[in-house]
Amino acid sequence: MGLESEGVRLRRGDPSAFDELLTRYQHRLYRYLLRIVREPALAEDLFQQTWLRVIEKARQFDERRSFEGWLFTIGRNLALDHLRRYQPESLDEPLPGEPAGEPREARLAADGPSALDRVLQRERWERLAAAMDLLPWIYREILTLRFEEEMKVEEMADVLDVPLSTAKTRLRRGLEMMRETLKKGPTGGAQA
Repeated sequence: MGLESEGVRLRRGDPSAFDELLTRYQHRLYRYLLRIVREPALAEDLFQQTWLRVIEKARQFDERRSFEGWLFTIGRNLALDHLRRYQPESLDEPLPGEPAGEPREARLAADGPSALDRVLQRERWERLAAAMDLLPWIYREILTLRFEEEMKVEEMADVLDVPLSTAKTRLRRGLEMMRETLKKGPTGGAQA
């Protein structure tokens, strides 16, 4: 069954539609919220609030719109409302999901020939994540939607409630800024 038809079924009060949509979007929505707020516990709270809002507003779902866009817009609005109310305490906290104090080498150590590949992949991911964290919010958000959530430009414009041309411009500028940041190194200075 298509996503739009699941959204329509949800609007009509079909409980199985909610289960299907939750299963389909739970990981992607949580990842998106975590990228915005950078705190796992807060992302979980916002995740739950988003789904509660979906249930409350299900009858208002417009079937001409994609359910995915509607869902991510609700989550985004809740996250931005929270960020406007509460300022983050520190910008120097570890990356989301990274255990504090546990040596990285211990987590990455493994037997077999693929251990080096895993270490290199993790280093690339950390470099990209560090570079992305240095970007202004609007570019970090658009790159998250594009590359982590694999949304099309039209879907991103819908979620962000901006014209298509604005979404394209933000994506292009975000990519340019990522390239420049990666050339300079994640600290913003020249690499050693």
